[in-house]
Amino acid sequence: MSRRASLPGASELFRITSSPALDLPPAPAQPAPSTGNGDGNGSGDETAHNDRLTRAARSGSGRTKHDAKITVYVSGDELLAMEQARLNLRAKHGLVLDRGRLVREAVAVLLADFDAAGEESVLVQRLRAGAEDGKETEN
Repeated sequence: MSRRASLPGASELFRITSSPALDLPPAPAQPAPSTGNGDGNGSGDETAHNDRLTRAARSGSGRTKHDAKITVYVSGDELLAMEQARLNLRAKHGLVLDRGRLVREAVAVLLADFDAAGEESVLVQRLRAGAEDGKETEN
């Protein structure tokens, strides 16, 4: 009897698996980037680049490799609420996602509302309410 553990081979470890829970819906088609704003100011390349950045920031990036990272500290109650929302999305809606994706989608929704509503956006209203209540602190 050998004392060596029997381990699976590389082909078994790296095999492609398919699970309905991991299948993501296809991404919606993005409109072609504009090449300028029509007023003759700025280069077309710069405007197209800014358009792509705005669209990327206003829609969740989903399951892709990300090249930037931030650290955000949350309270225990906020973390618990986020986990409950994540579990609710899984149980009631069949959406399996991690905390990072949940945060990216929430940020995208908030920024889209800010772009559309400006002064009347949820972001501005909540930040003003927090400042008036004295809850606003710098980290």
